[in-house]
Amino acid sequence: MSKRTLRIASGLGGVVAILALTPSVGLAQEGPDTQAILDNIWVFIAGALVFFMQAGFALVEAGLTRAKNVVNIFAKNMMDAVVGVLAFFACGYAFAFGSGGGKFIGSGAYFLSGQDLSIPADGGLSTATIFFFQVVFAATAVTIISGGMAERTKFISYLFISLAMTAFIYPVVVHWTWGGGWIAQMSVGDAVYSDFAGSGIVHMVGGIGALMGAWFLGPRIGKYDKDGNPRAIPGHNIPFVVLGVFILWLGWFGFNPGSELAADGAVMLVGVNTLLAAAAGGLATTVTIWAKTGKPDLSMICNGVLAGLVAITAPCGSVNPGMSVIIGAVGGILVVFAVFFFEKIKIDDPVGAVSVHGVCGAWGLLSVGLFAQYDDAFLGRADAGLFYGGGFDQLGMQALMLLVIAVWVTVTTSAVFFVLKKTIGLRVEPEEEIEGLDFLEHGIEGYAPDVSYAS
Repeated sequence: MSKRTLRIASGLGGVVAILALTPSVGLAQEGPDTQAILDNIWVFIAGALVFFMQAGFALVEAGLTRAKNVVNIFAKNMMDAVVGVLAFFACGYAFAFGSGGGKFIGSGAYFLSGQDLSIPADGGLSTATIFFFQVVFAATAVTIISGGMAERTKFISYLFISLAMTAFIYPVVVHWTWGGGWIAQMSVGDAVYSDFAGSGIVHMVGGIGALMGAWFLGPRIGKYDKDGNPRAIPGHNIPFVVLGVFILWLGWFGFNPGSELAADGAVMLVGVNTLLAAAAGGLATTVTIWAKTGKPDLSMICNGVLAGLVAITAPCGSVNPGMSVIIGAVGGILVVFAVFFFEKIKIDDPVGAVSVHGVCGAWGLLSVGLFAQYDDAFLGRADAGLFYGGGFDQLGMQALMLLVIAVWVTVTTSAVFFVLKKTIGLRVEPEEEIEGLDFLEHGIEGYAPDVSYAS
């Protein structure tokens, strides 16, 4: 047997040994009650809806980019799921929710080792349910970056970006917040942080990552003329975009209501708030872009729906339906001006990921400090919002959380992009960008001509 074969066998043996430590489902002495079973089933179904959002992101990103790169777009979204799930299983979950470590990062539970995956006899969610729900959120955070870096990123480099995000950068933010780390232990006056489903923790993290990726890459060839004026590079399939947005809208009914982490009465309020904010975002964008350009641009309207969804993700458990409409509408207006702003400063974001997820994610975080009326299990009190007599404490706490997350993601993603740029390279060669990434990066075309062979 060759030395190479022995090394491979030894490596596989090590992986098997680690996986052997992962748990089996234990049988509790007393079975969980009906409510606990319903809670776990509902959160699992909600997680499945969030997982399906990967299809929505793939369609939106592919539709808003050019036909010559469609395979590359879908490949990156596929790998976000593949790499993201395995990286979060290996260490991301441990860094986010591991009981060891400290305020900065968790530890233990690597590869879910030592974890009982069964539903606890005294109720609550099982570790299996929590892992499933959280891993699909991790995959969502990194997928956002894909859109901002579209049409010019090396596929191999993107795999490392996906790995870094789901294994370390995003899990650390989760540990600080949902994992009980140092942001969760902070307060401004009587106010503690609130981000019910992740406007900041998920969407702003992805949006800032997309911003830094677009900045390190630079604009696509031909995006700006010799005088620096932006030129339109239309997407190749608007029906893809519309279908993708509807899939994402559906998935958000798992994203937000599922974050209640229980099958209870709050689920429907969160669902209604989510629905209304999305509709308000779409309508506000329609009016805004129509007034600004003279045309109701459908691609921008689609981003307006997503802007409303991102904005309501943090406050969806703490605001009433009327305020949800306002929050979604403001998101729909913000996204229009943000798209034009980033284009003007030469941040080439082909799908508007920075504007939708970064800007509107930040707005969603701040909106809690303005409009929170109900206790969402984070706030610890009712009427925390400024407009409900809560003063400025909650708004200050939300702004502080926003700043901390922004600094962390900016620094860590910049480090990853810098290292990749100096080693294996971040951007494809100009010739490959002009020809398209599909064939040269993947060996196939998304819309290949029919081929016939003579017998």
